[in-house]
Amino acid sequence: MSNVCDLNNKNCKPCEGGVPALTSAEAQQLLKQLDAWELNDAHISKTFSFKNYYQVLAFVNAAAWMTHREDHHPDLTVTFNQCRVEYSTHAIGGLSENDFICAAKVDALFQL
Repeated sequence: MSNVCDLNNKNCKPCEGGVPALTSAEAQQLLKQLDAWELNDAHISKTFSFKNYYQVLAFVNAAAWMTHREDHHPDLTVTFNQCRVEYSTHAIGGLSENDFICAAKVDALFQL
């Protein structure tokens, strides 16, 4: 999956709005570079499973650190042994390349 490395090596660009969201075709193309993320309307999401709550929280903290550095934050849903990560670019009301960059980085964190 060399394309994931390409996304993983990029950094998010500031997005304050005023640019168009990705088209459906563009989003589908970038989605192919991710590992099992789902495209739903104007967001992408994936649920990660863990052995216990401690591992979930460690993952959440690592993801929080990475997303803070990228200045592009997901919506997280945390349960005892799962974390659902959902990305969209709220400033444009849809998806941007930033969502896919951060999704690739979240996948890399999960593999550690």
